[in-house]
Amino acid sequence: MELIQNTPDLSAYLAADEVIDHHHPLVRRTAARLARDAEDSYAYARLAFEFVRDTIPHSQDSGDPRVTWRASDVLEQGTGICYAKAHALAALLRAEDIPTALCYQKFDVLHGLVAVRFNGAWHRQDPRGNKPGVDAQFSLDGERLAFAPDPEFNELDYPVLYAEPHPAVLDALRSAPDRAYLWKTLPTAL
Repeated sequence: MELIQNTPDLSAYLAADEVIDHHHPLVRRTAARLARDAEDSYAYARLAFEFVRDTIPHSQDSGDPRVTWRASDVLEQGTGICYAKAHALAALLRAEDIPTALCYQKFDVLHGLVAVRFNGAWHRQDPRGNKPGVDAQFSLDGERLAFAPDPEFNELDYPVLYAEPHPAVLDALRSAPDRAYLWKTLPTAL
């Protein structure tokens, strides 16, 4: 699948905003701590991915009712669904000048991922969190995502790489008082 930037300006994939708030002190401290153990940007990207995947539980898996959407809130509260975890990973990567996009898959509902740019190409990564039957890994040599869409069931990968969260995703996260409500209002398509 050919991945398509929704904006040709690569600097948009490094920008901070209200959601991917990599200027926030907590995001900066976390990025600096991870960067100390990385020999280069590839190693840093892997460490940031594993940090978000492994230390921030997916709220559905852990039963946490809180809804987070801003990267700094995900890091502070230590919880989030796939979109929120993607926002946190994007902020950590952008904090170290690694171009990072948000992207989506369609299952019964949308699933959120990131794509990182290395060596002139985009590579999708899924920081959702592993569990039995889910084994997402950081990879620049072929995708190792949590889920593979099955076209027979109308599942698909969206090829668009967004510099900011899709408005449907952000609206659902912001308007949900808790995860139970969010589960009823998750977007089903872009």
